[in-house]
Amino acid sequence: MSLRSLHVSTHHHFGSTLKVFTYRAQGLASRGVLFAVHGFRGDHHGLARIIAALPQYTVVVPDLPGFGASTSMTQQPHDVSGYTLLLTALADELGLGPATHLVGHSFGSIVAAKLASERQFASLTLLNPISEPALESSQALLAKLTSIYYELCAKLPVRVGEALLRSTAFSDAMSLVMTKSRDPKMRRYVREQHRAYFGGFHSRTTLAEAYQASIGDTVGSYSPAIGTRTLMIGGMQDELGSPATQETLRASFAQARLLMLQDVGHLIHYEKAPEVAAAMDSFLRAE
Repeated sequence: MSLRSLHVSTHHHFGSTLKVFTYRAQGLASRGVLFAVHGFRGDHHGLARIIAALPQYTVVVPDLPGFGASTSMTQQPHDVSGYTLLLTALADELGLGPATHLVGHSFGSIVAAKLASERQFASLTLLNPISEPALESSQALLAKLTSIYYELCAKLPVRVGEALLRSTAFSDAMSLVMTKSRDPKMRRYVREQHRAYFGGFHSRTTLAEAYQASIGDTVGSYSPAIGTRTLMIGGMQDELGSPATQETLRASFAQARLLMLQDVGHLIHYEKAPEVAAAMDSFLRAE
């Protein structure tokens, strides 16, 4: 039985009622504190498999405003800058100083990169870092169609728009496109995770706003200003980060190393969680 405990706290910043999930390190000796930022349309559950594989670290994961158990902000836009301002205020409140390790996945990699360009951390780990604009990637058509879909659903009558955005058919389609594993158990796990949490957004307008932010920026906008030692972990089949663009991104950092995992795309937090956690532990212990 795991001895790890979970503490859920409530915070208030920029009009959002923010829920923060803190997984305390198991045992007496902690290897450090991780401050983690989840991806678009996810919440803290998305990093659960990685967190479980890092029991000797305390991991602090807020549900970003507008997603999971956190309400939308009323005093900031739901974009990279807005989320960065909120995480800065939260880090100050929680006392997450320069010894803290920052982690970001997918859209969270962009937010984490901006945060690391403005605030000192012990290290930065980016999982499936966004290395090319979605509208310029191989998924440009899908990104455009999805953008139109979100904007349309935000304007439809509430009952219709909500039903479309929270539909199982939509989440299953995303699971089918994004999952690369051929293991039936893993494919079922991803599908169930998306069904359970993909619809956990606070409002249709917040969702559309955050999606526009997720496709309009990359980690490369902030990497040249980051001096923190950085670990990038990508998937060889990631449509939002090809090996070539990931290497270009790596070279833009002052000090970064890149690990590309085989047989996986944009869902390394699900499909390759043990490998990701092992790489993170090795990196964090090599200070």
